[in-house]
Amino acid sequence: MPPSRRSIVVKLGSSTLVDPRGRLRRTRLATLAEDIAAVRAAGTPVCVVSSGAIALGLGVLDRGARPTRVAELQAAAAVGQGVLQRGWQQVLGRHGLRSAQVLLTAAEVRQRSAYLNARATLDTLLGWGAVPIVNENDSTATDEITFGDNDALAAQVAVLLRARLLVLLTDQDGLFTRDPRVPGAELVREVSDHALLRSLDVAAPGSAWGSGGMRSKVVAAEMASAGGVPCTIANGALAGVIAAAVAGAPVGTRFAADERPVAAFKLWLRYGKPSSGRVEIDAGAARALVRDGASLLPVGVTAVHGRFAVGDGVEIVGPDGARVAKGIAGLAAAELRRVAGQRGGEPAVHRDGLVLLVGRHAEQ
Repeated sequence: MPPSRRSIVVKLGSSTLVDPRGRLRRTRLATLAEDIAAVRAAGTPVCVVSSGAIALGLGVLDRGARPTRVAELQAAAAVGQGVLQRGWQQVLGRHGLRSAQVLLTAAEVRQRSAYLNARATLDTLLGWGAVPIVNENDSTATDEITFGDNDALAAQVAVLLRARLLVLLTDQDGLFTRDPRVPGAELVREVSDHALLRSLDVAAPGSAWGSGGMRSKVVAAEMASAGGVPCTIANGALAGVIAAAVAGAPVGTRFAADERPVAAFKLWLRYGKPSSGRVEIDAGAARALVRDGASLLPVGVTAVHGRFAVGDGVEIVGPDGARVAKGIAGLAAAELRRVAGQRGGEPAVHRDGLVLLVGRHAEQ
């Protein structure tokens, strides 16, 4: 896709689309569709990552309290997903736009072949002028139900599409220096030095604000930035907010794209592939990984934890217990235990299947 036609990805949370009674905020949805249509008419394809299926399903079923059992949450999602998709289809159709439902699971994103297939499907839909409506497949997957948001999914979609911008819409005006309900909280307009994030109170223990929505959005913005995609966190209730973000207007909080973006494969490995075990290494092996860009050889392995097969993800930790890297196992756990500390043989983790975790974010 030429640079002028690079898409944007817009993520909307349940609180933006669903009212406290579990009903679709149709007026707001219509306003957002109008905004999307304006961006699309100006020549920029738009991909939407939309939450709300569980909340809508609970509303349709007239269940006041959110259940805790996974099976019940998945059943609610199965009911609500149709309501959500119909809502998007109706409001986008008023502007002559066609929508397309794309349901992904974390397992699909974690598989390299499925990751590339998702990219091809979304690129095709965008090329046809459709607006993909992406959501976690809640009726079969448990990741979104467990973590409660689609922010990480939106970041992964933005990176795999090589988007020009990720817009995370929320019920706040952006990222604040602390809980915005606390006096003295200030809106952060731009994050270009990611070290700034360490001084912000986005993860304060015991803070309802810090333990949920905004924290996950900051993580997603960091993921997108690391992949070369700028990100804006803004208030989804503001009319024209999407077009304003695309135009570079000062709305919300803007995260600059990293000047040396990480390869998509490295991002997938770091954020998308789960760890099935942990491998402890000595100081010499840690230096070889970080300083020399070497593969991890069995001679540097001091302990192996967990049960993993060849091709599974493993965390690699140094002698102090700190994470050094994450990689794709070249040897199964049982075999690695047998050859740990020995010279020669196949790499435990090959350099091409390894991402360093030291520094600001994934290796360059």
